[in-house]
Amino acid sequence: MSTQPSATLTVLGSTNMDLVAYVAAAPRRGETVTGREFRTVPGGKGANQAVAAARAGGAVTMIGAVGDDDFGSRLRVALAASGVEVSGLRTVPGASGTAHIVVDDEGGNAIVVVPGANGTVTSLTAEDEDRIAASGALLLQLELPMAGVLAGARAAHARGIRTVLTPAPAQPLPDELLALTDLLVPNEHEAAALTGCRDPQKAAAALLERVPEVVITLGAAGSLHAARGAEPVTVPALRVRAVDTTAAGDTFVGALAVAVGEGRETRQALAWASAAAALSVQRHGAGASMPDRTEIEALYVRNNR
Repeated sequence: MSTQPSATLTVLGSTNMDLVAYVAAAPRRGETVTGREFRTVPGGKGANQAVAAARAGGAVTMIGAVGDDDFGSRLRVALAASGVEVSGLRTVPGASGTAHIVVDDEGGNAIVVVPGANGTVTSLTAEDEDRIAASGALLLQLELPMAGVLAGARAAHARGIRTVLTPAPAQPLPDELLALTDLLVPNEHEAAALTGCRDPQKAAAALLERVPEVVITLGAAGSLHAARGAEPVTVPALRVRAVDTTAAGDTFVGALAVAVGEGRETRQALAWASAAAALSVQRHGAGASMPDRTEIEALYVRNNR
């Protein structure tokens, strides 16, 4: 039984129903291919991070929006069933967000996101700000309108709450948002898009001119941590056969936020989050693929003796 202090987190982000088609190879432009399977799976980068963190042992509150359609009801139930507090999840008229995903036999994916209800989250309520103030960290992504993301970052910064930003989907970031970010967690492609540097070490150095701490995820190569005034730390990924990488990054971020919130030192936190991501890529789906705390701890211990 772990004696680590619990991590209390708030996630401000998207909640989508993932419409997933599994194919041998993704279609090229103008091409039609036959898939072997189709699934509807609760997802969205915000909800994915909330579920990942809750299953990893965090006390997690979700702020966002779903539509008043069938998908919205199912998304709310799925989050609650994973242990996420959903009182901050609004229901608005219209369609819930959807993500249309093609997964190939190599575990790679291509995704089209239709925001739906997520597009209505442009500001926070007083209750939302109270939820953020009661947490140890706020997790943000970029599937909500930038106005909503900025509102969350401002609320957290004003209350001294740590902000963790996943800059995905990749897009130019306002200087204000970066100034309000404590930890930036891009993948290597997002880091390159933000800096123009393909080399992760150079990209990390460039990002440290704008934020105090960065973790760049490197896929099968692991992750790189860089912070002002500290030596960079690289932690390798575990070697596994990936069948679906759809939510690997969100699983990593959710688990990392829990590990940091529990006071684990940097290398341990990265290795623990890597174990969570390694488990997730061996399973199909987004939320359905995310491991629980017991599984993460067992794999982490097995690989860090």
